[in-house]
Amino acid sequence: MSISLHSITRADIGNLLPIETACHSHPWSEKTFYSCIDGRYFGQYIKHDDNHIIGFYIGEHVAGEGTLMDICITPNDQGNGFGKTLLLEFFKHSRQLHLVKVHLEVRAKNISAQMLYINQGFTETGRRSGYYPSANGFGYEDAIVMAKKL
Repeated sequence: MSISLHSITRADIGNLLPIETACHSHPWSEKTFYSCIDGRYFGQYIKHDDNHIIGFYIGEHVAGEGTLMDICITPNDQGNGFGKTLLLEFFKHSRQLHLVKVHLEVRAKNISAQMLYINQGFTETGRRSGYYPSANGFGYEDAIVMAKKL
């Protein structure tokens, strides 16, 4: 089975929101999603040749640096290398925009995502205490801030 990558447009948001909701305890709203399309934002989604959308990323670029704002793989497709594929596409697009450095934030408890980022050259640059609402609804969780030079 083959996969293909496509630039995200506003018309795609309805197909991507269910993935966002399945992947995050506190997903982006439709309004937030719309605000992160076009302008300084860029993103792609990945799908199987059977038109099943696997996941997506949204990036932002400002003043020569980028931020990975969101990256999601459908729960049933996680662990198959699709997150790495999207992350490599984020790097490729960032280089095309002549960005010199990229940043991201990841939940402190999301070890699998942290390992993906570390294996692709990100290093921890800081921590934001109590940044994310807890997945269980009580309290907050730290964000680990990471960066990578391109």
